[in-house]
Amino acid sequence: MAAAGLCMATATGISAGMSAPAQATTPVVRAGFYYPWFPGGWNQQGMNPFTLYHPSDGFYSSTDTTVVAHQIAAMQYGHLDAGIISWWGQGSQEDSAVPMDLAAAAGTGFKWALYYEPEGYGKPSVTQIQSDLSYIKAHYTSDPSYLTIGGKPVLFVYASRSDKCPTAIRWQQANVTEGFYTVLKVFAGYATCSAQPSSWHQYAPSSATDHQHGYAFAVSPGFHKANQKKVRLARDLAAWNTGVQAMVASGEPLQLVTTFNEWGEGTAVESAQEWSSTSGYGSYIDILHNDIPAH
Repeated sequence: MAAAGLCMATATGISAGMSAPAQATTPVVRAGFYYPWFPGGWNQQGMNPFTLYHPSDGFYSSTDTTVVAHQIAAMQYGHLDAGIISWWGQGSQEDSAVPMDLAAAAGTGFKWALYYEPEGYGKPSVTQIQSDLSYIKAHYTSDPSYLTIGGKPVLFVYASRSDKCPTAIRWQQANVTEGFYTVLKVFAGYATCSAQPSSWHQYAPSSATDHQHGYAFAVSPGFHKANQKKVRLARDLAAWNTGVQAMVASGEPLQLVTTFNEWGEGTAVESAQEWSSTSGYGSYIDILHNDIPAH
């Protein structure tokens, strides 16, 4: 059974040589990558605040319940079903924010999943992954606000450039007894791996759009890291509008916004003084609201 409130669609357009998802008909989940690491995230790499923009809610704390409630309302106004919380391990600062995020979503219909970041910065063993999955399951996935697909709790997994098929094998082995709907980040040759997760995604915010046929479509509003002169993706509302329309038209089961509030890399769609609007949610969220059909 799909998570409550999620639309149903048939995934199409799988490229030759790519393996299809396990089910032809899957729920369409629209979600934004979300970062709960503030206020610490405002002060890093010798720069404070570590952003080129001015969030409409100020340089907030991720544990401010009023801010989190407003963020959930913003994502729902943008017709997003879920947020994908950056998660750095048991007992991490990000981990400590998850209970409050789940509580803030209670009764709203909004869902949360986690983004398993340690895979992108090392090669956690099967034992470590099992331990983390067991922890997440024990602490979070029974909450009604935790995202599920097909009755399985959803977990996105980051990856490094060096990841290959052994990554998928480790995750398959670790997940045998845990039963997560795992969504691994793509790497070269991912479609031909003998071990396959539940689905795949790309996290590449320096590209306006990314289409992993049969799996996911991602859109980014821009990319300008706070301490770099180079603009890797210039902000352009017209281009964002085109990208969001293409995402919806793709019909992919995972439709992802990269990101809701990664302010340091300048990829946020959360409202800022630079793109505020009369809705109170900002021009980028307004476009999501207008282009994504309401459930």
